[in-house]
Amino acid sequence: MSKTANINIRIEPSVKQSAEDLFGSFGISVTDAINIFLRTSIMEGGFPFIIKQPQYNTETLAAMEEARRISRDPNAPSYSSMEDLKKALLQD
Repeated sequence: MSKTANINIRIEPSVKQSAEDLFGSFGISVTDAINIFLRTSIMEGGFPFIIKQPQYNTETLAAMEEARRISRDPNAPSYSSMEDLKKALLQD
């Protein structure tokens, strides 16, 4: 048997359980899955999948900026209930 080294990681219990359930359905352990990930990363010279920031189109970026602007505006209308919001929308 070849030598092994231990790696200790901290994860949320629910993540651990979900991973055990997922990899168990493939007939492998979390340890096996981590070994596959590490070996594939080494073979590919990096992550075996693309890691990137989400890309948004111009319209979405504009809507996000508008939401930020409105949230900082102390004069922007606010509503204490959905009913108040509906009334304001119907008045316009």
